[in-house]
Amino acid sequence: MAVILGIESSCDETSAAICIDGEIKSNIIAGQAIHAKYGGVVPELASRAHQLHIIPTVDEAIQQAKIHKNDVDAVAFTRGPGLLGSLLVGTSFAKSFALARQIPLIEVNHMQAHILAHFIEDPKPSFPFLCLTVSGGHTQIVLVKDYFEMELLGQTLDDAAGEAFDKTAKILNLPYPGGPLIDRYAQEGNPEAYKLPEPQIPELNFSFSGLKTAILYMVQAEEKKNPNFLTENIADVCASVQQRIVSILLNKLKKAAKQTGVRDIAIAGGVSANSGLRQGLLAMGEQHRWNVFIPKFEYCTDNAAMIAIAGYHKYLRKEFVGQDIAPLARMQM
Repeated sequence: MAVILGIESSCDETSAAICIDGEIKSNIIAGQAIHAKYGGVVPELASRAHQLHIIPTVDEAIQQAKIHKNDVDAVAFTRGPGLLGSLLVGTSFAKSFALARQIPLIEVNHMQAHILAHFIEDPKPSFPFLCLTVSGGHTQIVLVKDYFEMELLGQTLDDAAGEAFDKTAKILNLPYPGGPLIDRYAQEGNPEAYKLPEPQIPELNFSFSGLKTAILYMVQAEEKKNPNFLTENIADVCASVQQRIVSILLNKLKKAAKQTGVRDIAIAGGVSANSGLRQGLLAMGEQHRWNVFIPKFEYCTDNAAMIAIAGYHKYLRKEFVGQDIAPLARMQM
């Protein structure tokens, strides 16, 4: 029986999970509300909060899984990519725990873990499958050939989809984090109310900076005509913005599916919790007869369950690292 402790600390959520023989027994997430005051994640504050949360979060995960710390066979941790100070807290704890218990240490790529979250519960995709990974810092289309054999087919050239949502929320005077608020308002609005451009980016790459500028200019122009424009039309604006971001993502995904011939299609990452994206993928999947895989909400945002499941599959392969391992702010797929 393999018992894996997973540690996630790449950004502003401290998370710990226990995986026993491929089954997640606990997944504890401690958020950091302090960043709302500043309209975005403050790296120094994030790393300090991780220091406060890491021990009680791990303790709660162990208790909820109904095991003892001595039962843990290996520690899997997020090595990168992410905020270096935040990663350092999780990495240091994982190294200390593994050293004290004399058990193996397993490094995990955060973006690979988002994809492997699909192997936490059934139904699971079959290899090869396409995965659109969309988060605050990354937007990628990945061809997944095996658990750790992944080919990057396309990625954003500037802002990620999550950044597009959050930066648009600032333009619309919505509090941080703005992405979920845009989603909430969008469900009450008309997605065809305002026509926004779709960037024509070569191949399977993305760009969202031009869209953000177009939204800013549209809002400024409308506010000149009506100072109360946003107050009176916030739902329609949010619906139009969300519809365009989703269409950019899904049109590229459709292109990738056509090029590769792959029919198992998945999404992962924080933005995969967006209702417009989930509904749009389901509709497109039905239209093109894809097998669509969408993770549960609790496995979309940063969480240690995905780190633990990735660690479990590395444990089976005996892919361990030494105590000289260091976190990486940038880490290739």
